[in-house]
Amino acid sequence: MKTYYKLILRSYIGPFIATFLIAIFIMLMQFLWKYVDDLVGKGLEWYIVVELLLYASATFVPLALPLAILLSSIMTMGSLGENYELVALKSAGISLTKIMLPLFVISMFLAITGFYFANNVLPAANLRMGSLLYDIRQQRPAFNIMDGVYYKGIDNFVIRVEERDSDGQTMKNIKIYDHTQQKGNINLTTAKRGTMKTTPDERYLVFTLYDGYNYEEIIQDDRHSKEKPFRRTEFSKQIRKFDLSAFNLTRTDKDLFRSNHQMLDLSQLNFFIDSLQNKINERQSNFFDSYERRFRYYSNLDTAKYYNLDFTQKDDLNPGFIFKAENIDMIISNAADLARTNNEFLNNNHKEFHERKRSLARYEIEYQRKFTLSVACIILFLIGAPMGAIIRKGGFGLPLVIAVLFFVVFHVTSVTGEKFVREAVIPAWQGMWIAPVLLLPVGILLSVKATTDSSMLNIENYTKKFESLVRIIKKLNKKIN
Repeated sequence: MKTYYKLILRSYIGPFIATFLIAIFIMLMQFLWKYVDDLVGKGLEWYIVVELLLYASATFVPLALPLAILLSSIMTMGSLGENYELVALKSAGISLTKIMLPLFVISMFLAITGFYFANNVLPAANLRMGSLLYDIRQQRPAFNIMDGVYYKGIDNFVIRVEERDSDGQTMKNIKIYDHTQQKGNINLTTAKRGTMKTTPDERYLVFTLYDGYNYEEIIQDDRHSKEKPFRRTEFSKQIRKFDLSAFNLTRTDKDLFRSNHQMLDLSQLNFFIDSLQNKINERQSNFFDSYERRFRYYSNLDTAKYYNLDFTQKDDLNPGFIFKAENIDMIISNAADLARTNNEFLNNNHKEFHERKRSLARYEIEYQRKFTLSVACIILFLIGAPMGAIIRKGGFGLPLVIAVLFFVVFHVTSVTGEKFVREAVIPAWQGMWIAPVLLLPVGILLSVKATTDSSMLNIENYTKKFESLVRIIKKLNKKIN
């Protein structure tokens, strides 16, 4: 490998890793902010949270990878230009195309790796993250009894503790409502004091109560009886045990989520797309047959004869019928009812086909996304590397601003095209490729201008012109004043 290739690659790898990790970290913070209500207060083990974050990090790669390539390309070429290394290489007879060649090769490698990741790793990560996030959302809040608050976290029981000591186990003035019979507050246990502990395996919660009473209303089969039996039992010590297994995180079978469009590879997406398209075609064929039979019947229907209305026939010169005045309103009403029925029939079918197409569009979007990720890596490199050679600035200052600007344009255009596809406005192959097609000419133009050292994109020229314009304006102000 040539020496300047090693120099360029060393200058590229550091910024790429840094920007990639920073992008993943920022997206993880956004993810935590979005789902913080589902995570806090559930008593989750630390390794469960780490597992969720690892799966979430994998799902952010399709966004972080193109951004890292764009920013690191601008930083690398800008740093070479700022330190006059780019000028030295050009003066040695090395063209900008050869200087960018190692970066282009590594970008191609990252694009191919991104395609493999999107097709093989990303569906598995989405599947595991989706199932784990569903289980966490279904998880009830951690067991936590607070002073003076009715706690309803344990099924069929309501517990109230007036005061707890600093050890967290000794309690005073305890009330336990037992709703296991599903008949209201007919069973109550009170105690002046007690202790609360969990078993070593944390499967059960054990209350040891002292100096209390059990109150129970006895429900008779005869609801009309005026007698209402009541039983009160006094105790000096009583042990109550509660099952805490419901507080453990229950893992759902991942196969229940496997048919989701985000959790399929290309071959599986092809299968689902073909199946959904065949169902839509079959349903459309049935609709057209039903539509034809329905309107053939209505077109031959005489509402007067159908509803046994009286009418008189015209003479032979004026064929047709003259309806009696008292029947005209009924005929118009019947015809309007038939029109409304058919209109509702068409609207319902239109909504059904629209929803079917939207469902199909989700799978088509995911199919196209596998390819657009790789293409985005190449296009953003073609924008970033020439732009870095033009601005000749390294670091996280101006390169970061330019990279964010281009990435926002790319991302907003991609999201807009995807929304059009989701609403069945345009096909998936058009909507998902709007952003690459829009930015590809920009990348080619920048590459050509940077290679030919065109002054059109020389920032210093525009800066000098702007400074000249400012001086002219100042002179004019002085003359006017």
